[in-house]
Amino acid sequence: MEKFKELIQSEKPVLVDFFATWCGPCKAMHPVLEALKSEIGDRAHIAKIDVDQHEELAAEYRIQMVPTFILFRNGEAVWRHSGVISGKELKTVIEQNS
Repeated sequence: MEKFKELIQSEKPVLVDFFATWCGPCKAMHPVLEALKSEIGDRAHIAKIDVDQHEELAAEYRIQMVPTFILFRNGEAVWRHSGVISGKELKTVIEQNS
C-alpha cells in the first residue's frame, strides 16, 4: 500500500492495471501491455495490481470491474477506463499526460 502511494507520486505517468488472475479480458490485455511497455520505454511506468490480493486498494479506487486502468500523475488519477482497450489508445493517453 505504501509502495503503491510512492509509485503513483511520480512525475512520469503511471498506468495501473487493476486485474484478476481469473479474468479472461485481463489475460487478453497482458500482451498489449507488454508491447506498450517496450514502446513507451521509461517515459511512463506500468504497474499491475491484483484486486484479489489488494482488496483495500481496489476498494479505495472503487474498482468494480476488471480490468480497470487508471493513469496517475503526481499522485492524481488523471484518466480511467474499465474493460479491454487497444494499446494505441493507451499510448495516446500516456502521451497526452506526459
